[in-house]
Amino acid sequence: MTAVPPASPFPFAPFDPELERMLTATRGDGPAQPPVTLETLPESRAAFEAMSPSPAEVIGDRPVDFEERTIPGRPGAPELAVTVLRPRERAQAAPGLYSMHGGGLVMGTRHMDTPRLVDLVLEFGFVVVNVEYRLAPENPGAGPAEDCYAGLVWMAGHAEELGFDPDRLIVMGGSAGGCLSAAMALMTRDRKGPALAGQLLLVPMLDDRNETLSSHQYGTAGVWDRHINVFSWRAVLGDRVGDPDVSPYIVPSRATDLSGLAPAYIELGSAELLRDEAVEYANRIWAAGGEAELHVWNGGFHGFEVFCPDSRLAAYALETRRSWIRRVIGQ
Repeated sequence: MTAVPPASPFPFAPFDPELERMLTATRGDGPAQPPVTLETLPESRAAFEAMSPSPAEVIGDRPVDFEERTIPGRPGAPELAVTVLRPRERAQAAPGLYSMHGGGLVMGTRHMDTPRLVDLVLEFGFVVVNVEYRLAPENPGAGPAEDCYAGLVWMAGHAEELGFDPDRLIVMGGSAGGCLSAAMALMTRDRKGPALAGQLLLVPMLDDRNETLSSHQYGTAGVWDRHINVFSWRAVLGDRVGDPDVSPYIVPSRATDLSGLAPAYIELGSAELLRDEAVEYANRIWAAGGEAELHVWNGGFHGFEVFCPDSRLAAYALETRRSWIRRVIGQ
């Protein structure tokens, strides 16, 4: 995929030079990859699975225990697979972290996030539940969010068994996982479900309409382009893309009331198509009297801290994220 944004009728904020060099080195400077379609989706899913190491591979000899479990899904739905990660030496009243993976709600697996989750277990002593929700288009609409909510309710209800403090429970996800984390905050508020200490929305995918300036500025640049974003929302919503009555549990930006939510941490780069919808979401939380900490990292593209973890910008972003976590869980 092309590293440098191509000619566009819209001025764009440039990539950070170091990130641009790294992206070019890993992805080349040639033509973009073929668009994802329903026909090629199985191939794209297989590529994500190939990039998802097992927990045992990630953990190695580090002092982290993991357990693969099957838990009840929502009523009438299949069971859910989850991975539980815990520090080998467990502290009393450890913080809890519920993780939802990215992939546009159409691809990806829970294991793709295992590397950063293991790091969080080691640094903060988190007890993590990492959920495998069902994907669209096979599980469209609110299906992914309802799967995740069932897993969150299970986690909170088993806090004593799992060994964490339910008053220090955070939801976290990147991209589609950021969408689902925002949905969890809305659902727990509306349904009086598990209390959340915070919501970590990393490069969140929040709006199906693709009408913002940034969605046009970076339509064919970086690692998440306009085509795959449009394709993903179409897979989730079908002909209801842009429908004003779409549920906020599917599309969080459609929520008319953002008051009373768990404190949010919203993080992304300035050089990506999801930028403006995330900034607007933070503004609306503030307008409703809520708490949101927004970081737009100059020159960062979608998921830059994952794709370029050794960059200076990634180091700054990760330390700032850790600072928020410390404050929320009281460390």
